[in-house]
Amino acid sequence: MLLPVSVTLGVVLAVLLVLAAAVAAWASVGRSREILVAGVRAAAQLAAVSLLIGWVVRSLAPFLGFVALMFAVAVWTAGRRITGNRTWRWAAVPIGAGVLPVVGALLITGLVPVRGLAALIPVAGILIGGALTATVLGGRRALDELTARRGEVEAGMALGLLDRDARLEIVRPAASDALLPGLDQTRTVGLVTLPGAFVGMLLGGASPVEAGAVQLFVLVALMAVQVVAVATVLELIARGLLYRD
Repeated sequence: MLLPVSVTLGVVLAVLLVLAAAVAAWASVGRSREILVAGVRAAAQLAAVSLLIGWVVRSLAPFLGFVALMFAVAVWTAGRRITGNRTWRWAAVPIGAGVLPVVGALLITGLVPVRGLAALIPVAGILIGGALTATVLGGRRALDELTARRGEVEAGMALGLLDRDARLEIVRPAASDALLPGLDQTRTVGLVTLPGAFVGMLLGGASPVEAGAVQLFVLVALMAVQVVAVATVLELIARGLLYRD
């Protein structure tokens, strides 16, 4: 166990959370309240999941329900971050397009057995979280760029480009920045970052080769999921399916 669960840990967490909110307010970057709410929600949600996870992995129905809940929350979060209108529902497409093929490949190839539900939950959570982040970053950057450079889009259409092609020419370079966090994490793993799954497996008795192989799979799968998510959200925006009022 890396950290003892004690009153001291609770106090340190509370101080760090308040400090983060205070710095955000002092620097006038906003979101101070969101930081506090996010920290409290994280504590409550982790407590609830800790109690539920043992029951969820016992049979297929609760497991599927839990994964569906993760997916629904990711779609809601990503969609509402990108736009405030009803088109937020389209966020389900890039997240699903990135995650479902990878999870399906794991089951079909037997790398994660169908009965190994306990192993599949954290993998699905990591992949859905990665797709959520890429969808939000790619979607927001693309729509911001469309708003700022609307004149260039219209100029492209005036030159004969289709609406979709004109939009893609503008949004593609900016939205590609959504891939940078995942790329940097993969490039610096072991040198700058030591992922929790890797360290946890080593502390749990796994060999360095086993721990490294699992972490490498997670990183490569995440890159694949995020690339698909960004490409899909760009296509939705270029076709006018996902937009801001």
